[in-house]
Amino acid sequence: MQIKFVSVMVADQESALRFYTTVLGFEKMADIPMGEYRWLTVCSPDGLEGVELVLEPMGFPPARADQKALFDAGIPATAFTTTDMQAEYQRLRGRGVRFRGEPVNVGPIATVLLEDTCGNLINLVQPAARFLSDEPEFSAVLAS
Repeated sequence: MQIKFVSVMVADQESALRFYTTVLGFEKMADIPMGEYRWLTVCSPDGLEGVELVLEPMGFPPARADQKALFDAGIPATAFTTTDMQAEYQRLRGRGVRFRGEPVNVGPIATVLLEDTCGNLINLVQPAARFLSDEPEFSAVLAS
């Protein structure tokens, strides 16, 4: 079994597509009309092949309430990783991304929250160098 799609809820799919492609640098993968909405996915050119982020329309009122509650509580909708936190932080700040503070080291990771302009917080994470490999040790440390 593999993870193929991960969703983030967005109020406006077109605005979300602009942010995730133009600002973050992801690439559009699928854009299929589905009635009033679209099956819209992006992927990271640096990410695992085949894994896509779904820009999920919030057509269901409880989804809007859930997204707002998570945002207001400071809980990220998902996480992205980087191998160079400072460079990525500076690059994204230069593109106008709003961060909730500056990167901090927390145990085996450096982390900072960013706002995706679509109502979500994203946790940007850089694992310590010893955890950048595919070793099972990384998963065990993050789970603890």
